Amino acid sequence: MSRDLRAIVAFHALFFACAGAIALLDPPAKGWAVLGLVVGYNVGLPLIARAVEREDWFALWRFLLPLSVFQVLPDWVLSAQIGTLSFPAIGGPRLDDAITLAMAGMWVPPLFIVVALARGNAALAAALAFAVFLGSELFAPLLELWEPVGDTVQVAGVALYVLPAEAALGWAAATAFALAGSAAWPRRILAALAVSTFYTGALVLAHFLVDVAGWGVSL
Repeated sequence: MSRDLRAIVAFHALFFACAGAIALLDPPAKGWAVLGLVVGYNVGLPLIARAVEREDWFALWRFLLPLSVFQVLPDWVLSAQIGTLSFPAIGGPRLDDAITLAMAGMWVPPLFIVVALARGNAALAAALAFAVFLGSELFAPLLELWEPVGDTVQVAGVALYVLPAEAALGWAAATAFALAGSAAWPRRILAALAVSTFYTGALVLAHFLVDVAGWGVSL
């Protein structure tokens, strides 16, 4: 294994090990530890990318960080408007007393893994996103990060409607990064906002198709 791959694998292994340790904490220490872990990831990732001379990884982080900040918006829609998502009060700052503020940077790790592994293949990114985010949805209750609520179909504590939307997010993120990842910052920011807006629509549509639509035909 090359030096750069060893570094990035070790970095993510440390990240997931720390996440596992944080799961053992109680609120409010848990919430502050999650925030610290997210900040540490977003500081460490670009430093490692530069250290091993992987400008493509640095560019990907640079694209994903504003995208992750924008991802607070679809979470907010689900929590405050649609009522299918809840963020337990585990400590640390919250937005509108509804969303753990650490979520603003928490989308970077899964999307980095997805887009980096896909290597420009948007269809592969969609498949990887489905698998990676399924794992995230299963692990989230251990950290008490979020939980599905309301009238939505669930299997093993996972709301089914989010999975096709998260696969669509992987496709959109890979596509947008390929088109705008090396562009000037205004275009990157607009591309990130477009991906988050697309994801919001995908969530609402998937929720309607899975949880609301009756699929009956009247004559």
